[in-house]
Amino acid sequence: MQQDILINWAPQETRVAVVEHGAVQELHVERTLERGLVGNIYLGKVSRVLPGMQSAFIDIGMERAAFLHVADVWQGHAEGEMPQRQAQPLVPIEKQVFEGQALMVQVIKDAIGTKGARLSTQVSIAGRLLVYLPQDDHVGVSQKIPPEQRDALRTRLQALIGERAEGGGGGFILRTNAEDASDAQLADDIAYLRKTWNRIRQQALQLPPKSLLHQDLDLLQRVLRDLAGEETASIRIDSREQLKRMQDFSAEFMPAAANKLQLYSGERPIFDLYTVDEEIARALGRRVDLKSGGYLIVDQTEALTTIDVNTGGYVGARNFDDTIFKTNLEAAQAIARQLRLRNLGGMVIIDFIDMVREDHQTQVLAEFRKQLARDRVKTSSGGFSPLGLVEMTRKRTRESLAHMLCEPCPCCQSRGVVKTPRTVTYDILREILREARQFNPREFRVVASPRVVELFLDEESQHLAGLSDFIGKPISLQSEVAMGPEDYDIVLL
Repeated sequence: MQQDILINWAPQETRVAVVEHGAVQELHVERTLERGLVGNIYLGKVSRVLPGMQSAFIDIGMERAAFLHVADVWQGHAEGEMPQRQAQPLVPIEKQVFEGQALMVQVIKDAIGTKGARLSTQVSIAGRLLVYLPQDDHVGVSQKIPPEQRDALRTRLQALIGERAEGGGGGFILRTNAEDASDAQLADDIAYLRKTWNRIRQQALQLPPKSLLHQDLDLLQRVLRDLAGEETASIRIDSREQLKRMQDFSAEFMPAAANKLQLYSGERPIFDLYTVDEEIARALGRRVDLKSGGYLIVDQTEALTTIDVNTGGYVGARNFDDTIFKTNLEAAQAIARQLRLRNLGGMVIIDFIDMVREDHQTQVLAEFRKQLARDRVKTSSGGFSPLGLVEMTRKRTRESLAHMLCEPCPCCQSRGVVKTPRTVTYDILREILREARQFNPREFRVVASPRVVELFLDEESQHLAGLSDFIGKPISLQSEVAMGPEDYDIVLL
């Protein structure tokens, strides 16, 4: 299926939309200030060795020195043996590094609070399908790939590495998403990773200590590495400067994508072409309307995501069974798309509308799996449970769209609902009574949202007057527009 990739670039944020037949299928967002250092490779300088802690501090040009523990020092190993970093005892750190030494290191954990970044001297470079271990000779396969497929994949990979040994040695780990990759795709990834490592080694010889040798790919480069493929018709970006960067990267590592790069210079913002901003707004909401009149309710929690399918106002089919079937078929397509748009990972439970006929269930399940097969992220789905639910999993690759763009609501404390104005008025009446038993002010003043004050002046005015008579103190009201629906203050005057 042919696709177009639209890129909206700004100094603070890069946004990417993958569009197929006029509909947005994927959204990717990266913010400049939120990019970490994990994966970056530096030529560090050892500033201090601490034998007592079996660690060293390495200056990589950051505000704080980074931390290297002896367990993260790559000590090499003889062919056929396990790395020494897994053996006991480890060679003491003071016998491996010394102050002032230039050392190639990779960030494995970002700085947190007052602690500097954590480093390793074992370099690994992630590609689209493989992870390259230039200091190793091990060929591994992701544990998430079924055991019966691992041996065949390992044999294929070893053959490809041997055929292209002129590019350099090193070990490889086959990632989960390479389970169905062709030999040509694997060969391209091997060539890309070895070329990247050669460039890193050359820079390590030319640049001074505290230099950045390799930065983990940003979103623009990952578009070329991970998103662009044979089905991509065009990659349009609205920045001439960033287009040049992508062209340079493509010419060196991804030549097949070079002729697909285009500069967008239209008057309208690039995301207006396919109403991408509207799609983002809809992808942050709970309700997703279907063309038939039905709708989905999507609820994302810490443990799992639930999706409920409803017929809504759809009554277009000849009988009720057909109505349910047609709604579920459309929902199957929409759910697969929403998983990609929202980047929902982990466990997902789907409550399709109950179907009496078994052939309807089979067709809905087949359509759902067909749509999931288009996902570039690994998914796994079961059949209908005895309760009529479909359970599935989708691999977590990054933060979901909602977690990236939103934060918990300060008004409802993430409950998703707020108290009604009437509930708040009754809370206030109880609080005034409690305060009157402890204090003896001249007057009580209630400061609350306009809706709460309006209710006190109208329907709850009798209860407010009765409380004022009971405590023998006047109660005044003050409306505050800036207050949340549940917020209020009781001021003692």
